[in-house]
Amino acid sequence: MGMQKANVSMVEMKGYHDESFKSPLTIEERENGEVEASVLGKNVSSHDLEKKHEKLKEIHAFNFFSSLGKTIANIISSLTEKVIQLISSFI
Repeated sequence: MGMQKANVSMVEMKGYHDESFKSPLTIEERENGEVEASVLGKNVSSHDLEKKHEKLKEIHAFNFFSSLGKTIANIISSLTEKVIQLISSFI
C-alpha cells in the first residue's frame, strides 16, 4: 500500500497525468492566416526570431575565434613541451 502511494506521488511530481500543466509551446493560427506562437507563456514574434538569429551568428563568429585561440594555445603548449623534453634529454 505504501509503495503504491509513493509511486502515485512520484508520477504526480513528474507531472504525468496532471491536467493543470500547460504545453510549453503554443502555436495558434488566426483567421487572417497569421501564426502566433508562445513559449512558456511568452509571445514570440518573427522580429524576436530575427534578433535571436543575429545573436546566434555573433556567437558562431565568437566560437570560431575561440576555437582558433584554443588551437594556437595547444600548438604553443605542445612546442614548449617538446623543447623541454629535448633540453632534458641533454641533461
